[in-house]
Amino acid sequence: MMLAVILLAVLEGLTEFLPVSSTGHLVVASGLLGFSPAWREPFLVVIQFGAVLAVIVDRFTEIRGLAQRGLDPLAALGTKLVLAFIPSAVLGLLLHDLISGLLKNPEGVCAAWILGGIAILVLDRPSRPGLSSYQRVTQLDQVTTKQAVAIGFAQCLSLWPGMSRSASTILGGLAVRLDRPTATLFSFYLAIPTMTAASAYELLKFRDELDGAGASFVVGMIVSFGVAWLTVRWLLRFVQTHTFRSFAIYRIVAGVALFLVPGEWWQD
Repeated sequence: MMLAVILLAVLEGLTEFLPVSSTGHLVVASGLLGFSPAWREPFLVVIQFGAVLAVIVDRFTEIRGLAQRGLDPLAALGTKLVLAFIPSAVLGLLLHDLISGLLKNPEGVCAAWILGGIAILVLDRPSRPGLSSYQRVTQLDQVTTKQAVAIGFAQCLSLWPGMSRSASTILGGLAVRLDRPTATLFSFYLAIPTMTAASAYELLKFRDELDGAGASFVVGMIVSFGVAWLTVRWLLRFVQTHTFRSFAIYRIVAGVALFLVPGEWWQD
């Protein structure tokens, strides 16, 4: 049991901030490992909270630097993040039951993987020599309120399990002319209010189910925190010189492959 907990936590840490959908991977993996949905849902919430803590720790120095520059820079970023957070928060509350049902639908997750992969191939193209750098936003403080709101609406796509919050927000950033590193960094920051709110809501919902599973949940959160922190550090370096097209190919191949797997292993 503990080995399975650690495996799922490692998977969460690896996939939460990559454009491949941590939820899709965790639902598939937990189904293959035989976890019941009643235990799976609160556990996934806990380890996702460990992952968002990794972003807070990793970005703490930068956030502190903004605060030291005065209230205005911090307030400006905070306002943009709140505005970007609102669309998915409202839609998520309205569609919560539908989303929970989609988590039990393997075909839906596979379709989201494939469509998300195609979207990455379309939107994340290698830079062309004729494209001047001024046409892209290259600094976080250059992101406008309109761009932030547009990214927030793009994040609504991640309510479809398998689509990926990271993929939705990064592609949204690319679509409104952020460069790849800036889109990725904004996605990380947007994860803080989004995932914290989602985790708090789900933890309150599943508070009764958390009794008696404390050790497993604590281990899972610690492991996901450590792996997610390493992944965030790596990804920020990766996007300086690479596109996300390799992840797109992986998503498409994985989605097609899982379509071919008999569905009896999926937990109803």
